[in-house]
Amino acid sequence: MAFPENFVWGAAAASYQIEGAAFEDGKGWSVWDMFCRKEGAVWRGHTGDVACDHYHRYQDDVAVMKKIGLQAYRLSISWPRVLPEGRGEVNAKGLEFYDRLIDALLAAEITPYVTLFHWDYPYALYLRGGWLHPNSSDWFADYTRVIVDKLSDRVRNWMTLNEPQCFVGLGHQVGIHAPGLKLGWKDVLLAGHNALLAHGKSVQAIRAAAKTPPLVGFAPVGTVAYPISDSPADVEAARLATFSFHEKTLFSNTWFADPIFFKQYPTDGLALFGADVPEVGADDMNIIAQPLDFYGVNIYQGMPVKAGDNGLPEVVPFDVGHPMTAFRWFVTPECLYWGPRFLYERYKTPVYITENGMSNIDWVSVDGEVHDPQRIDYTTRHLRTLHRAIEDGVDVRGYFHWSILDNFEWGEGYKERFGLVFVDYPTQQRIPKDSAKWYEHVIESNGESVLPAVTETPVA
Repeated sequence: MAFPENFVWGAAAASYQIEGAAFEDGKGWSVWDMFCRKEGAVWRGHTGDVACDHYHRYQDDVAVMKKIGLQAYRLSISWPRVLPEGRGEVNAKGLEFYDRLIDALLAAEITPYVTLFHWDYPYALYLRGGWLHPNSSDWFADYTRVIVDKLSDRVRNWMTLNEPQCFVGLGHQVGIHAPGLKLGWKDVLLAGHNALLAHGKSVQAIRAAAKTPPLVGFAPVGTVAYPISDSPADVEAARLATFSFHEKTLFSNTWFADPIFFKQYPTDGLALFGADVPEVGADDMNIIAQPLDFYGVNIYQGMPVKAGDNGLPEVVPFDVGHPMTAFRWFVTPECLYWGPRFLYERYKTPVYITENGMSNIDWVSVDGEVHDPQRIDYTTRHLRTLHRAIEDGVDVRGYFHWSILDNFEWGEGYKERFGLVFVDYPTQQRIPKDSAKWYEHVIESNGESVLPAVTETPVA
């Protein structure tokens, strides 16, 4: 059987990674504009100044999406393009760009899924303290209201934050993403707490101001452990590994999701972080724990585990030669079964796969085409396990392939190519890869084309 009748097939991208026009039409600086100018911060000194020039070529890009047959497109809004100072005066030209983009998508019968924050934080607000500032959540709520007021007559599907594990952890603790800070845990956890407050206040703002009944979620990283067998002991060990703390890290499902769904930080995380945990205001958890319509999750890979002699999870090393993507991420299709299953069991909220895909070594072949069989195989394997999760009762509503276009891959610059569509950056030519044509058939068949053929048992 194919995927559910109303399953949503889409692709995704993010503002800083594709738009370019970094300093045009009144747009303010983001922390990524700043970070890209730090020597050695980004591979070969690449920047998002031009990127895929989507700001000027969005109509062509929407036409490509329509040709592929996308039913939905997950985009993000550049906060400093709309509010150059992060708050206060609205930049009309910036807001008009998203107004036109939404209209173009709807004209192409592509449903927009809007992410309000995908990492391009306003530099002006960073100079005032950024996510460490006590008013940062109010700044984000005010920005949310501007966007919702303009777009919610046509946009119904909203996501607040993309991957707080990354923009807080990699940006404020490890320092390899913007704004490039290496803070102590006390400040890092405070930034994370303020981001959660921003999420809650943003949800409140969406529900209060939306002109169309909204569907609201967020899109965190999905850190997935999967069992090496279906034995109850291994499954329980994988569940425990997926939802527990073993070390001080922000790459956790529970640190960001438990406050939203359970009004509390996980107890094992609290014990691990100890005195570094921020002071939680009397009403903070009520603000954070706004009801959500879906749990968006970005899953690319998982970690195999088994139950040790004491029943606790033990990581199982990959075999020598285990498949890897160009990014050197292990290929683990099991993650798209166990990740959605575990998350749905714990949080009891419908799931969207808001990102899944792979970086491949793609180039234009002598025949003028871009052949990427590895991406087709990778996605086929992952969609098969996702389908199995749905068959086993997991409420998965849709799948967004990352990404629609090759684009600026943050600290890796333009080295990594994740797109269904090849971008020749010097000329800005778009070439749909074999995977784009393949995905078109996947969508047309509602996923049936990726499922293994069923062989009928001959009648005796």
